[in-house]
Amino acid sequence: MSEAVVKRRKGGRLTNIRSRWSEQPKDNLISDVAGKHATLPSGEDEGGRQGALNRFSAMWSSFRKGKRDRVKDPEPTEPLGPVVADNASRQHRYVSGQYFFEYLVVVSLKKTKDGSSYEPQITYQFPKRDGMVKFQKEEEEKTLKAITLFCFPEGINWAPLTEYHSETFSFVLTEVDGSRRNGYCRRLLPGGKGARPPEAYCIISSLACFGLFSKIFDEVEKRRQISMAMIYPFMQKLREAPFPAPGHTVEIKSFIPESGTEIISLTRPLDSWLEHVNFHTLFDCLTDEEVLLVFAATVLERRIVFIADELGTLSQVIHAVAALLYPFIWQHTLISIVPQILIDVVCAPTPYLLGVQKCLLDQVTDQSDLLVVDLSENKKETFIASVGDESSILPPKLQTEILEALRTRKKTSTVEEMNRVVSEAFLHFFVKTVGHYSSYVKCSRAGQPGVFEKRSFYKAIDSKTTRHFVKKFIQTQTFDLFIQEVEQQQPGPQQGIFHKKILEYQEKEKEKKKKIKKH
Repeated sequence: MSEAVVKRRKGGRLTNIRSRWSEQPKDNLISDVAGKHATLPSGEDEGGRQGALNRFSAMWSSFRKGKRDRVKDPEPTEPLGPVVADNASRQHRYVSGQYFFEYLVVVSLKKTKDGSSYEPQITYQFPKRDGMVKFQKEEEEKTLKAITLFCFPEGINWAPLTEYHSETFSFVLTEVDGSRRNGYCRRLLPGGKGARPPEAYCIISSLACFGLFSKIFDEVEKRRQISMAMIYPFMQKLREAPFPAPGHTVEIKSFIPESGTEIISLTRPLDSWLEHVNFHTLFDCLTDEEVLLVFAATVLERRIVFIADELGTLSQVIHAVAALLYPFIWQHTLISIVPQILIDVVCAPTPYLLGVQKCLLDQVTDQSDLLVVDLSENKKETFIASVGDESSILPPKLQTEILEALRTRKKTSTVEEMNRVVSEAFLHFFVKTVGHYSSYVKCSRAGQPGVFEKRSFYKAIDSKTTRHFVKKFIQTQTFDLFIQEVEQQQPGPQQGIFHKKILEYQEKEKEKKKKIKKH
């Protein structure tokens, strides 16, 4: 990574950053950016807070999902029933070595020693980590402190409340070694009388499945209303249960006083690559045409900031936008909820997808070459800032085809139905534009990596507007890393949804040509 040069102006904002930021910036850079905002309340443990910030820099929130750290799930052909303790079928029903979560923490807002404000603190952790050596324990403590920034990204400006609408959101933590963990949060008002600050329940897991963890939070919240002690046995049962394979169900038995033993069924969607996504929120906030403009900017790896009041809206929309790129993967910075203390990340010169709460909007809009998307209900305009060419990025004919495909969805669609219609609309776009890629990866010798013939690839496209788009798209890191993986693969039949759709499209095109010849 090249050296970062940081200049300041009054007020502590960054005026110039000259660097090629990677997805995990250097510790000193993020600590420097964060440190100037960290006005520590009197009596706060400055060393502990700085440790959390240093740890945060090493866990830069990102959506990178390289091939090396993906969990390869089997693709069942049909959903099956609840899991039974049958050793013969166990390997097909469970993802080998995967369990639901690493730990659950409760983050509460506690008054600082001088009583002037609140700070988030972890007040409950399950399971407790025992048997760690000193440096492991220190690293774990720093990680947990950093997580509090995500649970309460607004900072210390809180006041006791009598009413608070619970909300669920998620984030991704990326370690320096590239390993990823997902954080799922539910914020709610704890039981009691009178005004009190909200608290957050956060589950840390290596697994990405937002819908499933939302259901788990429903069960946690139900038990919390009875007693904190009721959470432990449920989470213990869940931790002992292996994570089901796509399309399968695991059943958890849990006892609740006055209700008896309950059986909670947790089912993974069959389309496991979409299980962290709910497109409903995206299309509730934006029109089809607006989604298309956001997609166009994302495909060309622009800097995009999403603005909303609700944390759940930010996290769901950003993950949905990233999912529109399938089979490609967003390779740059993705922070679904930017903590206030790190708002200067908007000054980064490289591509990003960021979620920012509306109260911080004035700290975002002084940037140039930026797409700022307002997701809030009472917005005056959707695009607060834009480059201006977003509507001309995608080929016009293919834009029309995407919009026509999106209109086939129903307002009453389930999450699975909605996900299918939306994902297929955008997947078909990539099939038509770059689906012929495999014909231009040439292998000179058996066992040697292939070589992608870039120029021949885009020259083979008949449509001038499509060719113009593809020439830009193949310059992105998103496409480059995708094709690098293809070059490393050995020749032979390819698998996966994308390849299946390519074959279907090619067969249809052959049939069309046959009919034309007959006439």
